[in-house]
Amino acid sequence: MVQRARLLLPVYLPTFLLAFSQGILIPTLPLYAQQFTPSFGLVSLVVSAAGLGTLLTDVPAGLLLERLGRRRMMLLGTGALALANLGLALAHLYPELVVYRLIAGAGTACWNLSRLAYLTDVVPPAQRGRALSTFGGVNRIGTFTGPAIGGAVGYALGLPAAILLTAALSTGALVLAFVAVPESGLQTRLHHRLRWRVLGDLFRHHWPELLAAGTAQLWAQMIRAGRQIIVPLYGASVLGLDVAAIGSIVSLSAAIDMSLFLPAGVIMDRLGRKFASVPSFAVLSLGMLLVPLAHDYWGLLLATAVMGLGNGLGSGTMMTLGADLAPKEATGEFLGLWRLLGDAGSAGGPLVVGMIADLVGLTLSALALAGIGALAAVTLLAFVRETRAEAPAGSPTRAPAREP
Repeated sequence: MVQRARLLLPVYLPTFLLAFSQGILIPTLPLYAQQFTPSFGLVSLVVSAAGLGTLLTDVPAGLLLERLGRRRMMLLGTGALALANLGLALAHLYPELVVYRLIAGAGTACWNLSRLAYLTDVVPPAQRGRALSTFGGVNRIGTFTGPAIGGAVGYALGLPAAILLTAALSTGALVLAFVAVPESGLQTRLHHRLRWRVLGDLFRHHWPELLAAGTAQLWAQMIRAGRQIIVPLYGASVLGLDVAAIGSIVSLSAAIDMSLFLPAGVIMDRLGRKFASVPSFAVLSLGMLLVPLAHDYWGLLLATAVMGLGNGLGSGTMMTLGADLAPKEATGEFLGLWRLLGDAGSAGGPLVVGMIADLVGLTLSALALAGIGALAAVTLLAFVRETRAEAPAGSPTRAPAREP
């Protein structure tokens, strides 16, 4: 508990602000993009463009991480997010939306890698599940509060006003990171250059882990990202719900989601990482199967509630698995590759929804995502080793570092 309290200002509070801003975008961004184009495919491109920007930036950011340090990367990431969200709110043409979302994705890559490396530095492995599940829980609290606020602001003041709010929240995260984040990796940063050769070594020596766990990470993030676009589009296009109703559905589901981050952390640290992750994606798949059966507000609420239960069980699981697997001699590079695989899923999920919806409708998009979630659960169960035994109680951190 003391360890997590020390992470409040440098990690958890800025994470909440950014998650809050992203939660605002869940019900508003697809509808905002529809004001620029009627195509589901082009709308999904706007939503997924942030994932594509993150995807393109993950590996370079991982290589730069040890050279620039955790603090500078956090500032770079939050600054890019603040500027991109401001540009998004002021956009006049469809291509601008895609460009600003790509920039936001690049900022997200810098922020995600720096905060995960920072937590890997300062949190002992035996406490890592709880610390990272709390981190995931903070994200979910932001997701809970964001959609309802975003929907209400968009309904009352217009969708651009809701996007402007995300820019203000991102700026707040930038200020907090500047004031509260110390450098945790100075002892390694002084001895690193851009080490492209390390990537080859990682593939040679760790390819089984990257293949098995990375594939699971890919499927997992696809269903997680896909559900964030299919619920607003299904609610608006099939059920005829307005943005405020969709925002309330997403927030009520997120309330269930965020209530499970502490149990998820305890399960990971006491029973094992797979005891939390495998049921998580199985239940997510079940919830996605319920979406095509929804015929009104309450039916869609039930489906998203089940998805919230599944996602909550998996709070922090993929981050914890990546931190466990990262070799100490190449933490930044490994985490860059790990995030690359996950962000490929985050970018691919909305694209799958958009392409299938344009061809054959949103119902089959939901069924495809359900199958992807099942693949994540099966891959984790059958092909990914349990890493909890490698983090015994009292073991030291990956590298000595000054705590915040």
